[in-house]
Amino acid sequence: MPKVKMLKENEEKRVKDLAWQMWHRNGTTCPKGMVPIRRSTIHDVLKAKSLFHFVKKQPTVINPTSRRTDALNVVIDDGHEHAIAYTGTPQDVYGAKATINVWDPSIQEVNEFSLSQIWVLSGSFDGPDLNSIEAGWQVSPELYGDSRARLFTYWTADSYQSTGCYNLLCPGFVQTSSRIALGAAISPVSQYAANQYEITIIIWKDPKLGHWWMGYGDNNPVGYWPAELFTHLADCATLVEWGGEVLNSMPDGKHTSTGMGSGHFPKEGFGKASFFRNLEIVDANNSLNSVHDILTLAANTNCYNIKNSYNNEWGTYFYYGGPGNNLQCP
Repeated sequence: MPKVKMLKENEEKRVKDLAWQMWHRNGTTCPKGMVPIRRSTIHDVLKAKSLFHFVKKQPTVINPTSRRTDALNVVIDDGHEHAIAYTGTPQDVYGAKATINVWDPSIQEVNEFSLSQIWVLSGSFDGPDLNSIEAGWQVSPELYGDSRARLFTYWTADSYQSTGCYNLLCPGFVQTSSRIALGAAISPVSQYAANQYEITIIIWKDPKLGHWWMGYGDNNPVGYWPAELFTHLADCATLVEWGGEVLNSMPDGKHTSTGMGSGHFPKEGFGKASFFRNLEIVDANNSLNSVHDILTLAANTNCYNIKNSYNNEWGTYFYYGGPGNNLQCP
């Protein structure tokens, strides 16, 4: 695991301890040599349009470095809307890290979702060869059968066309942790103008074997994506994104009220808007470095927005999100 810089404790810090997972509450543990796997029921699959649709994201991706006039319209038209921060200059990257505020935003339609995650990317955005590794928290009634925030991973080696899936729903991600379950509910979650809870996610490349590892919380390795899954990411990443994504299905031609982050705009600030803090990337020496120069992009600022800043405690951070449907987002 990369060398992790210890954060100085701030006595005035109002964020509570790390959010954990609900399945631990009754004392459940895995026997030695076993890993926890969330069961998918027939009911879960039947709610989806198809088995293929159930395990996969829809084939869409936003290219933050594109300034074509039609780029954002494509994202809005297919229903996927983003509010993200990203590394602006193409560079060799070997991982990324952030601490993410956890909420359970409202989801209007069962086939919609709201997620907050890290993307580690390489390849072309306008072709079939994009490689992406993703991890964070997600609310997806169609995938999980409820509206709880859940830890998730995703990967693709061909721009979401035929490879990859969520969590352990297809071969790919190799889980090694017996304490952390992919797809398990995270608890507690943040409440508006009340206690705030967060998780830390790190993705990094093993410099010896080339596998991409994912860690959760206080340096807890969860598992890895084998190097042979990928083409471009078999070497390194060239772009990192942090932020939120929602699927807006536009029933009756109107924007839904599916929330991103806390469901409140970033201008509301701490305790009300969702945040990412202490953005870091992993360099070729397997060391974590604070990110100082980021760019931000929101597909539709009347529905969801993002605002970044910097201070000594949180490093580079941003507030993001929004309520979806409102007077300015009909």
